[in-house]
Amino acid sequence: MSDVQKICQPQWFDFLAFRQDLRAALADATAALVITLVIFVWLYRRIDSGVSMTLQVMPMLADADRYWMYWMCEAFGWSALLWAWITVMLGLLRSSRRLGWLPVSVARIEKWHRTTSLTTIALMFGHAFWLFAEFVRENEDRRGWGGRTWSAFVDTFVPGAYASGTGKVAIFIGLLAFYLAIPLGLAFYARRSIGARTWRVLHASILVVYVLSVWHTLLYGTNVWYDGWFRTSVWLLQLPVAALLLTRLLAPARRPGQRRLDLLGRAVARSCAAATIVMVLAVAASGRDGGRTLGVGGAGLNVTRTMVWIGLLVFIAAVTAFVYRAQRIAPARQTRAEREEIESSPR
Repeated sequence: MSDVQKICQPQWFDFLAFRQDLRAALADATAALVITLVIFVWLYRRIDSGVSMTLQVMPMLADADRYWMYWMCEAFGWSALLWAWITVMLGLLRSSRRLGWLPVSVARIEKWHRTTSLTTIALMFGHAFWLFAEFVRENEDRRGWGGRTWSAFVDTFVPGAYASGTGKVAIFIGLLAFYLAIPLGLAFYARRSIGARTWRVLHASILVVYVLSVWHTLLYGTNVWYDGWFRTSVWLLQLPVAALLLTRLLAPARRPGQRRLDLLGRAVARSCAAATIVMVLAVAASGRDGGRTLGVGGAGLNVTRTMVWIGLLVFIAAVTAFVYRAQRIAPARQTRAEREEIESSPR
């Protein structure tokens, strides 16, 4: 194959657009790192002064200097959740009908959505890396750096391997969110190969990643245990997400399908979004979200790893079914607008 043919042949992954978005995300990532450091200082000072409610559960963390890598891990986790919230909001705005009050163009919103998505994935990795580093430090009883590093790697990066306390489910859920975010988030750059309909199915399912991230943080994040006002504030931040999702379902940017399965799917999705809004309001009003309660001893976990594995398998099966359906109808029913969407990637 000649050099000209190699250049003209479309790649399965749009590395050019990916590199451009990486460069564009530098400013965004820099802002995220600054905010992460601010969160780290805040967490560190709360521990150092003894006012953090985390010490009610894990008093051994009172030595802020010794466990500084753990607090760096927590800081990256909070900034990752913040950026996940931002990128989900931008994505829902982009996929809804044009809102007249928005001061920026749809193209600008889409650009921000892509760059914040890349930053979110990087922050999630930073969150896991600093937990890995803390585990390496803690594994002092193991012989040699090889044993310490391998044990820390397994506990941090192998789903379901960590087997202590709430972490046996919390870390599992967080890892699933991280590992799902990478292919689902980067599917945008392979949409020419997989097709616009298939890409939209994969990209829409990334909302599950966001739900897993919020679940991981609210029910198992040590920094929100017992801190009622802070935990309630995080819940309230989910209201605009649910409201935008409902708006997106009621007024999508493109004409929805009219088949019976399409109508049923939209009805179920709208009902779930409306129920989420009611649930968040109820949780914010009552202050009870299933997390820990001050003065109540450690109860058993309501969710097991087996349940999470089953949920993952159901999720994969559902996405696979929707992708199969998209592949079946795409060749015959691909519209001109969809073809233009595939070809209009940033360059």
